[in-house]
Amino acid sequence: MTKKSVTAYLVLSLLLLAGCMYPEENLSKNQITNDEQLVIVQQAVNQYAEQTGGLLPIVTKDSDTPIYQKYVIDFSLLKQRSLLAEIPGSAFESGGTYQYVLIDVETDPTVKVIDLRISNELREIQQRLSMFRAEHTYPPYGKKIDQYVYSLDYKELNLDTDPYVKSPYTGDNLPVYITTEGDLIIDYRSDIYRIMQENDYEYEEGDDIRQLLTDHFPIVPAYSVPYTIKEGEPVFANDL
Repeated sequence: MTKKSVTAYLVLSLLLLAGCMYPEENLSKNQITNDEQLVIVQQAVNQYAEQTGGLLPIVTKDSDTPIYQKYVIDFSLLKQRSLLAEIPGSAFESGGTYQYVLIDVETDPTVKVIDLRISNELREIQQRLSMFRAEHTYPPYGKKIDQYVYSLDYKELNLDTDPYVKSPYTGDNLPVYITTEGDLIIDYRSDIYRIMQENDYEYEEGDDIRQLLTDHFPIVPAYSVPYTIKEGEPVFANDL
């Protein structure tokens, strides 16, 4: 995909997202309502890379940081080179609800965002989990969902229902699970399945199909693990 097509795609995605996913009363400078915001940041990132011989304006993260949370844009680097007049109103740094990140950094660095409302919802569940583990060491595992994934015993966490977060794509409730490593994850399979039903795709078994979400939306599936396709449906990949 060329930079020009990326820019056009971002404009279309943002217009669709702004018009369809948020109530009118929530459309403020702190929401993704201005299609120019991602486009302007994308252009600034492209210029930065050109000026620095391919370097990217990102915050240094640990190597084991999940891929969709790993490449957070450092707006200060863009402002230092006068590539960005101001930080977008929707960005966390400006009091907004989104964190700007890059994906596909090796092939075609593309600007996307993390919906920090999901981060806040997950943080509340993490606090309950941490309190439980402080007393019991091991997490309150529930039912086995997949080889490395379990549900949480919501009663042990003093919750009324199984933990979930609101999907930034559909508004549906997405389950929150825990891996055998003790990490909380969000299950995006229902969102991915909906996209598979409504759009053509070329992914095959073994591919990480989370990109179906980033292909169609400017928001990344934060706090997720790889999924692949099996018999026409999204499933957890074996190499979590």
